[in-house]
Amino acid sequence: MKRAYIYKNSLLAVMGFVFVFTACKNKPKQTENIVVKQPEITSKKPNIVLLFVDDYGWSDIGYRNQTFTTPNLDKFKKESLDFTRAYIPTPTCSPSRLSLLTGKEAIRLGMPRHISLNKDNPEAEYNLWPTDPVQMPSRNYLPLKEITYAECLKEFGYYNMFIGKWHLGHPGRYPKDQGFDAEYGTTNAGHPKSYYYPFFKAEDDPRGFLKSGVKKGDYLTDVLTDGAVNFIKEYDKDQPFMLSFWYYSVHGPSIGRKDLLKKYQDAGLKGKYAHHAAMVEAMDESVGRVRKALEDKGIANNTVIIVLSDQGGAYTNAPLSGGKKGGNTLGEGGARVPLLINYPGVTKANTETNVPVQSIDIYPTLIEIASGKKCEDTQINGVSLLPVLKGETLEKRNLYFFRSYEDQYAAVMAGDYKLIKYHSGTYQLFNVAKDISEQDDLMGKGLQIEEELKNDLANWEKEAVPVYANLNIK
Repeated sequence: MKRAYIYKNSLLAVMGFVFVFTACKNKPKQTENIVVKQPEITSKKPNIVLLFVDDYGWSDIGYRNQTFTTPNLDKFKKESLDFTRAYIPTPTCSPSRLSLLTGKEAIRLGMPRHISLNKDNPEAEYNLWPTDPVQMPSRNYLPLKEITYAECLKEFGYYNMFIGKWHLGHPGRYPKDQGFDAEYGTTNAGHPKSYYYPFFKAEDDPRGFLKSGVKKGDYLTDVLTDGAVNFIKEYDKDQPFMLSFWYYSVHGPSIGRKDLLKKYQDAGLKGKYAHHAAMVEAMDESVGRVRKALEDKGIANNTVIIVLSDQGGAYTNAPLSGGKKGGNTLGEGGARVPLLINYPGVTKANTETNVPVQSIDIYPTLIEIASGKKCEDTQINGVSLLPVLKGETLEKRNLYFFRSYEDQYAAVMAGDYKLIKYHSGTYQLFNVAKDISEQDDLMGKGLQIEEELKNDLANWEKEAVPVYANLNIK
C-alpha cells in the first residue's frame, strides 16, 4: 500500500465516517437556434472524461478565431455549456494542476510557481526563482497528504486512469501515489524536448514509458491519444471510470505535426505561428478521437466530458490582454481559459454562461456528479458548478489570483471588476465585462469598488498566503 494512501486512510480513520461523507461523498444564454437531440438520461453513475490542455489560449479555438481549425471543439461547443469566463487561480503549469486536483488555491499550499526539480536533491521541498523580486519559496511537489479528486472518486466506486503531463512531482509522487489506479505517459517533465520521438530527455523520463511501442516519426499527442482510445475501447470493469487526459500540448516547443504544418504554411502563417496552429489542430483531432471512442463503446450518452486549459497561450491572446509571458499573466489573456462541459441529460446544448468560475470548482463538481450528493468539504476553496450545469445560478463571491515570478503578483475579481496588484505598490482596476482587452484603467476614478477590492485582497493575502519562516532553501 502506498505511503500517501496509508496517511490518508489513517486520517480518515481518526476522523471517522463523517469526514468521508462530507469531504468526499458529499464533499445560460442560448447562442444560436440549432436543434440538437438531447441524450437519454440513464440511472447509472456517469463516466467522466477530463481533457486538460496545456497553454491553450481562450482565443485559440475556431469559433472565436478563424486562424485555428478546430471542428471537433466547435461541434462540442454546440452540444455543451460554454463557460466564457473561466479562470485559473495561479495560471502556470504546476499550481494549475494542484488546484484542479485538490480544489484548493495553490498559494495556500505554498506553490506560487511551477516546480523546479533539483537533480542533485529531488526531495528538496522548495525552490526559488532567480528573478522573483520578493524571492518567495515555491513547493517542488504536491504533498502526498493532500486529498485529490481521484481519491474521492475511488470512494464512490470509480476507476481512475491518468494519461499525460503530471508536473507535480517525481517518481514516488506520481498519479498512482495520489489515488489513480493506472497511469500512462507520466514523466518528470513540464514539456517534451520534441513532439516527435524521442520525446523526452532520459533524465526527465526515468521509467522510460515510451521506450517500447513507439518509433521514429511518431507524434506525442497522437501516441497519448492512442492510449486514451485504447483505454476506453478495452475497459471491461463494472465500475464507472474517470479518465484524466492531461495533454503536454500545446505547450512549447512549438512543433506542429508535419502534415498539418504544411497546411498552415501554405495558408500563409509563418514560423512558430504555423507550428502552433498545427499543434492546436492535432489536439482538436485528439478530442474528436476520444469522443468517437466513447460513441463506439456505446457509452457517450452516459459520459460527462470536460475540456479545460491550464493557462493562457504563449502567443497572442487577442482580444484579451496578456498571456503566459510578458509580465501580465494575471491579465485576461493569461488567467482566462476555455472551459466547456457536456453532462448528458443535465447541460443544455449550445449554451453559454458568463458567471466567473475557477478551476478549483471542478473538484466539488466531480464529487457531486460521482456521489449524487452535495459536496460539503470545508477544506477546499472551490464551489460546485452543478447548479450552473442545471441552468441555475451561483452565489456571488470573489475570485482570487496569485503567482510569484515578477512584479505583477496578485488579483481579485468581483463580478465584472478585477483589481490587479504589483509588488512595487501599483494597482490596476478594470471592468472586464465592458473592457475585455483591459485598456481602460479605472484606478483613481472614484469608484467605490476600488477600496473594497483593495481591502478584500489585503485580507485574503493575510489569510491565504503562507508565512515562510526558518526555511533552509538553497
